[in-house]
Amino acid sequence: MNNQVRELQTILRDRTTERSDFMFYADRLIRLVVEEGLNQLPYDTCKVKTPTGADYEGLSFKRGNCGVSIMRSGEAMEKGLRDCCRSIRIGKILIKVNKETSTPVVYYAKFPLDVKQRTVLLMYPVLNTGATVIAALNVLIEHEVKEENIIILTVFATPEGVEAVLNQFPALTVLTSEVHTDCLVQFGEKYFGTDC
Repeated sequence: MNNQVRELQTILRDRTTERSDFMFYADRLIRLVVEEGLNQLPYDTCKVKTPTGADYEGLSFKRGNCGVSIMRSGEAMEKGLRDCCRSIRIGKILIKVNKETSTPVVYYAKFPLDVKQRTVLLMYPVLNTGATVIAALNVLIEHEVKEENIIILTVFATPEGVEAVLNQFPALTVLTSEVHTDCLVQFGEKYFGTDC
């Protein structure tokens, strides 16, 4: 947490924030989370020639990274990822809560064919109870993605949500801008303009 993140969190949590401002500041905060997620990806060392002819010892991403967004609010994070990694492949998972049982149900999942060999950035801006993210993680595990190769990117997280996820999947990484008991659960509605 730093002052910039705290200011962005404040604007997004303010119920008087207009939708256009909400989207602008949400995109800024998402970009910060995505960039930290990229810092967690595996790198290889490499050497390049500079315009002056000098050798430069640098880094390049290891091949085999992808994003997976939990539809619909996770799709708000795709632009931030594509702004940083133009050609990254992105999979999708559609999960809806069964109103009778109050449990998340997976309706659709589409991943790159070799997803089990990739490091996955799982994008979902709100980690509240953890139930939706856990359902998505179970789908990834069923597709043989290694737990330690999954990085959850989220903007808002509750302590209970983080604990629920890490209790079941202790080897993965959770990155968020803030862990707070008050989670902005209406993020997707405000971002996509479906709140009335």
